[in-house]
Amino acid sequence: MQISPDVIRGHTDSIILSRLITGDSYGYDIGKSIRRLSDGYIDLKEATLYTAFRRMEADGLIISYWGEQEGGARRRYYRITEKGRKAYCAYIEEWKSTKTILDRIFMIGGDQNA
Repeated sequence: MQISPDVIRGHTDSIILSRLITGDSYGYDIGKSIRRLSDGYIDLKEATLYTAFRRMEADGLIISYWGEQEGGARRRYYRITEKGRKAYCAYIEEWKSTKTILDRIFMIGGDQNA
C-alpha cells in the first residue's frame, strides 16, 4: 500500500531536503532512498522529483551541479543551501505541531473523552 499522493504533495520539499541534509545526491538516488526508508510507502515519481528540484532551486533551497561518475557518466547532483537548511528546520517544526494537533483530533494517545 502506498501513501496517497494527496497526503505526500504538501511534504515533497521537506522529504527531499531530508535526504539532502546528510549530503549531496542525485535524483535517482534520492528517489530510491525515499522508497527504501519508507518501506515502499512513498514513491515519488521522476516527474514529481524533477519538478520539485526545479522549483526548489528557483527558490534558493538547493543548488545543482554536474558530477562525473565512474565510466564517464554525468549526473546532476543537488546540494542543500543554508536557506534550504533553515526551511527544513521550519518544515520539521511545522510537522511536529501538525502531528500533535492531528493526534489530538484523531484521539491518538490523548484524552479520548474530550
